[in-house]
Amino acid sequence: MKLLSVNVGRPESVPYTDQPQGLTGIGKRPVDGPVRITAPGPKGVGASGVSGDAVCDTRHHGGDEQAVYAYAREDLDDWARELDRHLPNGFFGENLTTDGLEVSGALIGERWRIGSQVVLEVTSGRIPCRTFQGHMGERGWVRRFTRKGVTGAYLRVIEAGEIQAGDPVEIVHRPDHGVTAALQFRAVTTERELLPRLLAAGPALHPEAMETARKYVARYGD
Repeated sequence: MKLLSVNVGRPESVPYTDQPQGLTGIGKRPVDGPVRITAPGPKGVGASGVSGDAVCDTRHHGGDEQAVYAYAREDLDDWARELDRHLPNGFFGENLTTDGLEVSGALIGERWRIGSQVVLEVTSGRIPCRTFQGHMGERGWVRRFTRKGVTGAYLRVIEAGEIQAGDPVEIVHRPDHGVTAALQFRAVTTERELLPRLLAAGPALHPEAMETARKYVARYGD
């Protein structure tokens, strides 16, 4: 398992985002050399955990629980075949493009060591948005991405440091609760009856997903 690329985005003006200034950093591209990874701070204040990466809409993106976004090259290749188009590393807005690592199937709370310094922890899957749809330019993209459910994974920073393309990735902790990023995604989108299962992931779960699950259980039981 290894890191194929570290990808960062620069602010770009586009017509398809509801960010107040019309800016997005979703168009990420691989960078050469080491990149610093740190916890950026709470959502709404902190942006990306990847040095040099722009998060333009901190209302919905960035912050400690979504500091880094990873997507598997194997899943990009699968989409490329389905869409009949080239999808370079970073095109889904991912900061990390991986090889040989199960990303959407990673468990909430699973920890990855990347290189010799950085440890990241899986918090949730990625919810597609209007900006993602506009960036892709595919009709019905949000619905299509949701139906497929290959979400990639958001991660928080446990140990800061530098990473770079080619670094090995090692799973150093894997919980036994069975709640994956993909299952969390399905629970908060199309299969709400799965919400009670998310509670087993405990404090590693993204706080917004935890709140949604608790409200569901309070109303409907488990």
